[in-house]
Amino acid sequence: MSGNKKVLDTNIVLYLLAGDNTIADFLQDVEAYISVITELELIGYPDINSKEIRSIKSFLEDCTIIGISEPIKEIYTDLRKKYRLKMGDAVAAATAIYLGLPFISADKDFTKVTELNFAFYTP
Repeated sequence: MSGNKKVLDTNIVLYLLAGDNTIADFLQDVEAYISVITELELIGYPDINSKEIRSIKSFLEDCTIIGISEPIKEIYTDLRKKYRLKMGDAVAAATAIYLGLPFISADKDFTKVTELNFAFYTP
């Protein structure tokens, strides 16, 4: 993978795994990072079958998964208080802010997070 690094939200991964060619083309040369919360959301997604689990796990092998460190916790706390984001969203955004990387999501709630280098995806 190249130096083109981005943090992906859960919905972006789901679009990619569902065969969205636009997002697949966009992410072609991207080094993908995800928060551990995104990983948990993906593998714990309700009603997924064994084929989908294999697909998710294969995708995750190509990602860098970022755990929740003390600095990410501090950013998370600030984001939750300031923007009232849901826990998973705040962790994902805090991860991108901590890493200093762009964050891609189809969730417009992130547009209000001024600290975030946010790229909105419209499927």
